[in-house]
Amino acid sequence: MAAERIGFAKITKLAFDGVNLAPLLQELTRKIDNGSASAGDGMDLSLITQLLGDKATGLAIQDEVLAQHRLFRSPCATATPRLRVLALAAAIDMGGNTPIEFLLQDTDIELTTLYVVPGTELPSPLPEHDIAIVIASDSEECRPALAEIDRLAANWPRPLLNAPAKIVGLDRDKLFRLLGGIEGLDIPATITVGRAQLLDVLLSNCSLPEVAAGTDFPVIIRPRGSHAGVGLAKIDDVFALGKYLTERQDQEFFVARYVDYASEDGLFRKYRVVIADGKPYACHMAIADQWNIWYLNAGMSESASKRLEESTFMQTFDIGFGRRHRSALTELSARVGLDYFIIDCAETKSGDLLIFEADNTAVVHNMDSPTLFPYKPPQMQKIFDAFAAMLTKRAAQHAEHAA
Repeated sequence: MAAERIGFAKITKLAFDGVNLAPLLQELTRKIDNGSASAGDGMDLSLITQLLGDKATGLAIQDEVLAQHRLFRSPCATATPRLRVLALAAAIDMGGNTPIEFLLQDTDIELTTLYVVPGTELPSPLPEHDIAIVIASDSEECRPALAEIDRLAANWPRPLLNAPAKIVGLDRDKLFRLLGGIEGLDIPATITVGRAQLLDVLLSNCSLPEVAAGTDFPVIIRPRGSHAGVGLAKIDDVFALGKYLTERQDQEFFVARYVDYASEDGLFRKYRVVIADGKPYACHMAIADQWNIWYLNAGMSESASKRLEESTFMQTFDIGFGRRHRSALTELSARVGLDYFIIDCAETKSGDLLIFEADNTAVVHNMDSPTLFPYKPPQMQKIFDAFAAMLTKRAAQHAEHAA
């Protein structure tokens, strides 16, 4: 039986809004201490602990819960859902699975999440569902879970979206090979380079192009397996490389050529685009005076002119950005082969679509203030509706075929 949760979306929204989570943390901790906590309480406690910055403790709590219970039900807007979705997750930190609750929140679609733990049998029979979707990421920590799902995929009793064999192709050092040669698309080669090789470059034993083919200073570097910009840096020369290696103790790195994608006004524009059932949708646009943009560091809340530009990007996407890059986006979607994923991208000075990454777990949400961002709720709802429509269509096609 699925354990009920407060849920990822609700708790994350509280944290996003600056609500003090300490009282809820204390309440759940008391339930754990007096033995009245459910498995759902344990997973909520794990999430809150991670949101408060204690990732190690949060994951330890999660591991303890998943050793006993692996099936969880998220809040549903109706007691009689019209569609039942089973999400297949990996036992990883809070950012390692698709935050699917945001996509289905306040709908009449029931979401149940099953954590796939290698070495532990899946429930038999499987929980009742109309359609399943893999929400584990391409990270190395998820590989065992993805392999287990892949082993069972051919005999899955219902449609299974986001095939694990396709998800593993999203890793940075594979994606550029997958997307290479698409007309109108630029994706720099991402090369895995060991620390010892980079030290040889510092010692002038070899050049950077010799250890990372297709690159030369300036380059973008990050530790292999890092997320959310941890360890990300632009390295202009060997002196900067030496300083970087002094500050980082990682043993493997991703290295890619740097692309100056600044617009004529000197500002950098980074776009997030959702691909659902092969169709692209505008998700957000960040504008900043630095190349390493994230939405939260772009100052969008403080700039009415930036918000106006983002609003225009969303409202004109189908006749603007989406139309300019229609051919590249169509071919990209076909090669990636996933039913739902997200790309972070920009436009080069020559007008090509510059791909930074493709990901099935990037956050797509409607948490921003509708007062400050009045144009966002309609656009986010368009994405949510497209996701729900995809699930409904695929489930209906299966039912028709089975009949």
